[in-house]
Amino acid sequence: MGNYTNETKSNEKSGGLKTKMQKAGVKMLEKYYGQPGKKMKIIAITGTSGKATVAHFVHEILKEAGQKVAVLASDGEIKTRTLHKFLADAAKAGATHAVVTAPATTIHSNAFFGLPIEVVALTDFVPAAGNTAEADEYLSSSKTLMAMRPNVVILNSDDGYYHEFSQYSGAKETYVYGSDFAAAVKIEGFKLYKKGVEAKLAILGSRATVASFLTGEPVVHYMACAATVAAALNIRAEVIADGIANYVI
Repeated sequence: MGNYTNETKSNEKSGGLKTKMQKAGVKMLEKYYGQPGKKMKIIAITGTSGKATVAHFVHEILKEAGQKVAVLASDGEIKTRTLHKFLADAAKAGATHAVVTAPATTIHSNAFFGLPIEVVALTDFVPAAGNTAEADEYLSSSKTLMAMRPNVVILNSDDGYYHEFSQYSGAKETYVYGSDFAAAVKIEGFKLYKKGVEAKLAILGSRATVASFLTGEPVVHYMACAATVAAALNIRAEVIADGIANYVI
C-alpha cells in the first residue's frame, strides 16, 4: 500500500508540473501574439463525433449573418501553437468570431488556458464499445473546458451521457438542443435522403426547416447543435437555415 501511495503521489506531482509548464507555455504564446483571443468571440466545439461538421456549419451561418469569421476545424489534435497562431492570424484579418474544434487531447494540453471563450458546444459523445478509458478521458476534458467558465454552454439532451454533462452551465446562459420537449432548440422531425437530410427545428420559439447535402441521422443533431450556437448569438432562424445549406464538402 505504501509503495502504491508513493507512486500515486509521484504521478500527481509529475502531472501538476506538466500542467504548470503547459500553462506557462500558453502564456508566452499569448504574450508573443498580443492576446488575439480577446479581440473576438471564440466558439469551441467539442465531442467525440461531429466536431468539424458543426464547426463548419457555424462558420457558414456566421458568414451568412454578415460576420467576419475564421474556422479551425479538425477531428484530430490541434497543437497549442497552431491554435494560437490561428487566433493571431484571424485577429489580424479582422475576424469578429473564431470557431475552433476542441478534441480531448487539445484540451488536456491546456491549449485553451486563459482564453475568453464565448461558447462551448457539445456534440455527440460516442465512445468505442466498452471503452471506459475513453469515456473517462472525454468527461475529464469536458470538465476542464467548462472550468474556464464560458459565457454560454450548449448541451445535447439526446446524448447518452447527458446526465453527466447537465451539471455544467454557462456564466451567462445554458442552452439544450435535442428531441426533448423543453429543449431550447427542439428537433421536431426529420427526413433522411440518399443525398442529404432535412430537419424541422423549433429555435427559441421560431420554426425553421434546415437541410444539408451531408447524409446520415447524426447530421440532424449536428445541424441542431449549430443552430443552437447561432441562436445563442442572436442570429435569426432563416439565416441559420441558409447558412447550414451553404456548407458543402
